[in-house]
Amino acid sequence: MNKPPVPDSATLPRLDALFSQARRYFLGQGAGVSLGALALGQLQQAARATEAASTRGLPGLPHHAPRARNVIYLTQSGGPSQLELFDDKPGLREWAGKELPESVRQGQRLTTMTANQQQLIMPARTRFTRHGQSGATIGEWLPYHGRVADDLCFVKSMVTDQINHAPAMTKMLTGHQLPGRPSLGAWTSYGLGSENRNLPDYLVLISRMKRPSDQPLYDHYWGSGFLASRYQGVKLRNARDPVLYLQDPAGLPRELRRSMLDGLGELNQLRFDQTGDPEIETRIRQYEMAWRMQTSIPELADLADEPESTFELYGPDSRRPGSYAANCILARRLVERGVRFVQLFHPDWDHHSRLSSWCVARCRDTDQASAALVTDLKQRGLLDETLVLWGGEFGRGVAGQGQWDSPEGGRDHHPRCFTMWLAGGGIRPGITYGATDEFSYNVAENPVHVRDLHATLLHLLGIEHDRFSYRFQGLDFKLTGVEETRIVRDLLA
Repeated sequence: MNKPPVPDSATLPRLDALFSQARRYFLGQGAGVSLGALALGQLQQAARATEAASTRGLPGLPHHAPRARNVIYLTQSGGPSQLELFDDKPGLREWAGKELPESVRQGQRLTTMTANQQQLIMPARTRFTRHGQSGATIGEWLPYHGRVADDLCFVKSMVTDQINHAPAMTKMLTGHQLPGRPSLGAWTSYGLGSENRNLPDYLVLISRMKRPSDQPLYDHYWGSGFLASRYQGVKLRNARDPVLYLQDPAGLPRELRRSMLDGLGELNQLRFDQTGDPEIETRIRQYEMAWRMQTSIPELADLADEPESTFELYGPDSRRPGSYAANCILARRLVERGVRFVQLFHPDWDHHSRLSSWCVARCRDTDQASAALVTDLKQRGLLDETLVLWGGEFGRGVAGQGQWDSPEGGRDHHPRCFTMWLAGGGIRPGITYGATDEFSYNVAENPVHVRDLHATLLHLLGIEHDRFSYRFQGLDFKLTGVEETRIVRDLLA
């Protein structure tokens, strides 16, 4: 059976007017049940069925019982230095100012910022202490991390393929270095949906910095790629009002607003029936979501019901709307409400110079709040089912950028080894996995590639990465791609 012809752009306004007239006519006929009322009821019933299905996720998922129900991804954008924060290499003091041996460098690529300078070794600018029963090594710039060391799993052998920020972050968040693929959060939303009908499946919170940030964060980091746009991350504003225009205009009754949305939904449904465009279905769903968010978002963002102990736990900056600390509190409130995937972005970890002040400032922004989030989730009985992930797109190199022994010295990008930590959601607490060589330049034990990390995260959510794909342009795409990938089972509790 042939589909009816699709109206052109000039015809659509006339059809929209006719649809509106027809709706008013049918819905206004008599006190009985009119044809229009029946049609409206059927549309609303279909919309509720579609909404319920989207909330549940794909049929057949999860593949097995999940260990984690929610994810909070604390994304530290810019490349935190593992050499100062987690990967203690005391032997570097003997190498201070000496050339990095070629046997260590092995011809590895450098960025254009340091490719033409001598690779003179700069020891860590901080001291390390062992913490907890696990004896985890943590730099002095992260004192609050030491208090939760036994709840964390440190992966010191992370490996990526990209050496510059945008492709490396794109790789970390989408599995591919080029934009256009769905983000990790979008894949999760597509596969599993959410338990909350009043909030999006995937929410993004970006820190409001005390000074303007010079590091861009691109929308494709939380985009849906070739998946329907309904699966992309919804970015909340880092201000007192996270979403604009939630309030109805003055003098507009809620009943009238509801009637307007119903009419708009009918028109969109008619258009969808004609074209089959999934973006129209997304539009219907998002209008309904926006309606419900008028109630859910103000209640979420109002921290007045949090006790004083919460702000003491997360630190004084937690009272500043849009701060990393305030966003950590919002992240906990979101998973309490069943939101599947919450991602925080904190930029400006890109310390090419002034390492001792620049990196310290970022640690001061995030240290207490990151540790507080783990503690808070644990106290509330949420950590066991919430997977928390902390890390950037790559690490930093052992050679100093600029004058290695100057306060102005920094470190360049380094993809061959860096550290991330995980907690909760089926992760073994209190362990350190993997190791680097004496220069923190190459992985010495148990490398974990970005795609291995993705496979492990999906596994904890109940999804087997090699059975989870989406057909696009004749190909079956997976988050983990086509290269050999493993679930890092030693990380699992």
